Amino acid sequence: MKLYHGSNVEIKDIDLNKSKPNKDFGQGFYLSDNLEQALEMAKIKVLQLEYGQPIVNTYSFNENLLKDGTLRVKRYYDYTKDWAEFIVANRKNNTNMPIHDYDVVIGPIADDRIGVQLWQYESKMIDLETLMNRLKYIKGITIQYYFGTDKSIKYLERV
Repeated sequence: MKLYHGSNVEIKDIDLNKSKPNKDFGQGFYLSDNLEQALEMAKIKVLQLEYGQPIVNTYSFNENLLKDGTLRVKRYYDYTKDWAEFIVANRKNNTNMPIHDYDVVIGPIADDRIGVQLWQYESKMIDLETLMNRLKYIKGITIQYYFGTDKSIKYLERV
């Protein structure tokens, strides 16, 4: 399968240490199977960082590795309470240790306004059900692929 990573730079070598913490599935390398979504992310990255140009880095990945036991994989097929709780836990993790031991996590992207939603949930202004519904990506369900270990990264082949 082909996976895409939108950025403001060409990525020759994936370095997990450069990944930001407190993301949906934790600190890791995020990809999409949707080229348009990756291009949009690349454009956003250029605007945020104010340098570079939108670049979509393309990788080939043998999806059989998701099923054959080679990698520890967690998959969310839809917006669920378990998905929302997992995102909350990862977003709140203030340590440099991951909260899970999955090599790959696959699931829906949370809406970018997650900070406000998490604050309201933690302040008990909204319940988990409301949080889950508010985290749904406004443009519809879009799946993200998280590669969070060096073991998983070695299976991404740059195209």
